[in-house]
Amino acid sequence: MRLFELNEDQLVERLRRGGKLPEHVAIIMDGNGRWAKRRGLSRVEGHREGINSVREIVRACGELGIEYLTLYTFSKENWNRPKTEVAALMSLLLKTIRDEVAELKRNNVRLMTMGRLEDLPMLARQGMQHGIRSLRQNSGLTLNLALSYSSRQEMVEAMRRIAREVKAGRLQPEDIDEFTISSNLYTAAIPDPDLLIRTSGELRLSNFLLWQLAYTEIYVTEVLWPDFRRREFYHALLSYQQRERRFGMVSEQLAAAVEV
Repeated sequence: MRLFELNEDQLVERLRRGGKLPEHVAIIMDGNGRWAKRRGLSRVEGHREGINSVREIVRACGELGIEYLTLYTFSKENWNRPKTEVAALMSLLLKTIRDEVAELKRNNVRLMTMGRLEDLPMLARQGMQHGIRSLRQNSGLTLNLALSYSSRQEMVEAMRRIAREVKAGRLQPEDIDEFTISSNLYTAAIPDPDLLIRTSGELRLSNFLLWQLAYTEIYVTEVLWPDFRRREFYHALLSYQQRERRFGMVSEQLAAAVEV
């Protein structure tokens, strides 16, 4: 039976039989505006419908045992959008975190953010901080929201922290390595993504996790984010399971490493 003929339960069964699932999935949630425009709705309605997709994917990750889910929620560049849209998005963010905390708590989801949380309006920032505090004892899926996030800004801040360590004499320039840089990024406490999903068919990274995605498998779908639900997510995971992650090696080397 072909994949598109399988129902959701059959897709999950195939996933469980298909091999290792990604530990960390990152998603560029694109297409909310286009989804709304095609239906004659405001862009905010597209973002509102996109929240239903977030809820579905968070639940699916928890059920499958995926440990980390990073969502590109609001980029630093998004502040350049029309003020009315930005204000509506911040209001929607605050309402969503208030509405979802109870379910996230029931499902043992831990919440974290990366980016410049201080850029958010006071109420949105406080609401997010309250959600983080409320869920910090949870031990299941870690939901990581990229808010006012810029990968280049993240790396600039990391370089500044490292430079201060060198200036203070606590670090020698020749001791700076990849681990030094990784440990000064927003994502220092979590592993790099195994799988990046981008919806709406766009073929760019959009200043997202540029350092962390060095060896990440990429899955692009034409499906717009508000239409991306469990079924589409399962297809992305099945595609991941069919990949051979070589990390610069050849297949024979990987096989030998597995045997050892």
